[in-house]
Amino acid sequence: MDVRADGELAGTHRFRILKYAPAAGKKPKGQRPRPVINRDNAGFWDGVSEHRLLIQRCGGCGTLRFPWLPGCNACGSQEWDTVEASGAGTVYSYVVMHHPPFPAFDPPYAVGLIELAEGVRMVSNVVGVPPDKVRIGMPVRLEFLRVDAELELPVFRGGEG
Repeated sequence: MDVRADGELAGTHRFRILKYAPAAGKKPKGQRPRPVINRDNAGFWDGVSEHRLLIQRCGGCGTLRFPWLPGCNACGSQEWDTVEASGAGTVYSYVVMHHPPFPAFDPPYAVGLIELAEGVRMVSNVVGVPPDKVRIGMPVRLEFLRVDAELELPVFRGGEG
């Protein structure tokens, strides 16, 4: 597409749209994406491997924070420790994913912004209820989902208090 300004050629816009259809009757199964683990969040993932959901607590002002950060947004302190979440929470917001299809996932599935009883929020899957039955305010309970030999994730089972 030619782009013109005052009748003169100012530029050319070129783009491609690539579409494909998987082979009929075959549903590819891919590996679930891996979390990026670094020095700032390694303690969180260590907790997950022990079936514990750890929340950072600022050593300066006591503010709880999630996701894990190297410093406190409230007071700037870089000192911190952790508290273990009770596992109780509610759905603060959610979306039901239908598209685009991704080989490692089986749509539709619910992704929720979960408000933990401790007051912080985290994004995770809502399991145990049909995706169309997930609702804001629905009580959820933490559990751990073994995805494969190397990956375990915190998820929330819907409908429990």
